[in-house]
Amino acid sequence: MSAPLAHITCSSLSFAWPDGSEVFDDFDLTVGPGRTGLIGVNGSGKSTLLRLIAGDLVPAEGRIRATGEVGYLPQDLVLDTALRVDAALGIAAAREALHAIEAGDVGEERFAAVGDDWDVEERARATLDQLGLGHIGLDRTIGEVSGGECVLLRLAALLLARPDVLLLDEPTNNLDLYARQRLYAAVDAWSGVLVIVSHDRELLERVDQIADLRGSEVTWYGGNLSAYEEALAVEQEAAERMVRVAEADVHRQKRELADAHVKLARRKRYGQKMNDQKREPKIVMGARKRAAQESAGKHRIMHTERLAEARERLDDAVEAVRDDDEIRVELPHTKVHPGRGVLVLRDLELAYGARVQGSFEVRGPERIALVGRNGAGKTTLLRTLVGELAPVSGEAAVEVPARFLPQRLDVLDDGLSVVENVARFAPDATDNAIRARLARFLFRGARSDRPAGTLSGGERFRAALAALLLAEPAPQLLMLDEPTNNLDLASVRRLTAALDAYEGALVVASHDVPFLESLGITRWLLLDGELRDTTAEEVRAGM
Repeated sequence: MSAPLAHITCSSLSFAWPDGSEVFDDFDLTVGPGRTGLIGVNGSGKSTLLRLIAGDLVPAEGRIRATGEVGYLPQDLVLDTALRVDAALGIAAAREALHAIEAGDVGEERFAAVGDDWDVEERARATLDQLGLGHIGLDRTIGEVSGGECVLLRLAALLLARPDVLLLDEPTNNLDLYARQRLYAAVDAWSGVLVIVSHDRELLERVDQIADLRGSEVTWYGGNLSAYEEALAVEQEAAERMVRVAEADVHRQKRELADAHVKLARRKRYGQKMNDQKREPKIVMGARKRAAQESAGKHRIMHTERLAEARERLDDAVEAVRDDDEIRVELPHTKVHPGRGVLVLRDLELAYGARVQGSFEVRGPERIALVGRNGAGKTTLLRTLVGELAPVSGEAAVEVPARFLPQRLDVLDDGLSVVENVARFAPDATDNAIRARLARFLFRGARSDRPAGTLSGGERFRAALAALLLAEPAPQLLMLDEPTNNLDLASVRRLTAALDAYEGALVVASHDVPFLESLGITRWLLLDGELRDTTAEEVRAGM
């Protein structure tokens, strides 16, 4: 599938967004064959780096070289709904030429279109089968398949193209557990250069090495995610120990400098006393005074330099300790008291076929996990609850202030700053009040003035979450559709902490079962044609 010497090289790379936000400055990177997990906090430039390597973005300075063909699966995949499946797979021209030749058209252009790819249809169907898409015909359109199936179709197109370098940006977004298993198998079988940006722990357990992108530099760790976390824990323990040692050294140097000042002050007072009493000749006392001043100066400089060196060692030690801030959510107006009616569904039939038979109620601060395969109707149900879609029949009544965070985070206006976006949802709040609240979501100072269109996936998520939770009136029902998409591992932890502090009712549609379990889910609902109660164990076993 790949040339044995395939690799990616970035040399002296510099890149900044049009607003001046710097992403890379004199950045170097070399990636060879094997599976590499590229991780780092949101905003560190992971997705930007993949786009630069893929040629979607152009660096301001430096050079990028990738041997052979590069295949790229973007984080936010958008395909034309009118596009046919064979066109999405990149085989439409060859397939049309094959059919024409079979029908008797032996024009030279037909053979040129086929080239050596006479088994293109068979390979395409085999690849679709490999990814669990055997039921999708090559003549269907993209509008007929789910979002998760679109991701797998794009992956199928890349596998058919046989690139030497494959770049995957959050590839498990929108994939149900069944589809993820298919993706994992494809990753396991890959033998070329593979770079994966993902928050999916199970996917990152399959890589050969971890590249940790932080501060425009990459630190390499051999092994998978678990090996990386073990190595990082050892590093951080050593770094924290060095901070304690450096702090003790600074305190010691401060004491020694203070002691030196006391001793010098005593000598000065003694010399002045001798001078006042004129116990020694004037020339002797003058020489003694000059010698004392010179000695005092050297002593003071020595201790001052030692203190400066100790402080520098402390700064270096502190810099080695990671301090990833956490989102703080303190929103008393979101609280829902037990027994309060939140949501009622009655004999509901949704667009595209899903149903809720009989009555279904949510009362009090319940935490509901909404699960089901791709295309089951989870997003349709959430959009119906917030009034974006009308039900075919039946009733869907929300009885408290509610907000919905969609997969694509399109609640934000890309042309407005983070502050201005939040102000749209809270028009009566002052600018200072909005900025103070945004600081809890890690948008401080100039960060809150950045246009939404320049934010990374995780930053955009935090901005969208801030806009909804700081809205007026405060939401007492929060509905999230695949919220861990585009989030790094640190951001998932931040989201979990934020939702843990949220006191309203919660409905989360997600394929990420470990994440759902971390939220303290009180009720699991499976949408599979109809809506019914289930358990986490059944979800893991049956999907």
